[in-house]
Amino acid sequence: MDEYNSGMDPEMKALFRKIMSSFSWGALWLLTAATTGIFFQLGFIADGIRWYNVLFYLTFLASIFLLGRYYYRMWR
Repeated sequence: MDEYNSGMDPEMKALFRKIMSSFSWGALWLLTAATTGIFFQLGFIADGIRWYNVLFYLTFLASIFLLGRYYYRMWR
């Protein structure tokens, strides 16, 4: 191995960083959406549609749109 080589190509390092960032943000989004929707029961419509159900689903749609936009900008 060369004395100036750190062991990994900088392009591969950047690619792995993109992959880990994509996975981390996706897992965080999924965990947050599942926790608020299932644990706090905001995703269930039991006795009709309430204001907090509408707010949860609007936030869910906005956040998945923003996550998709983040992925698009990062990977293009």
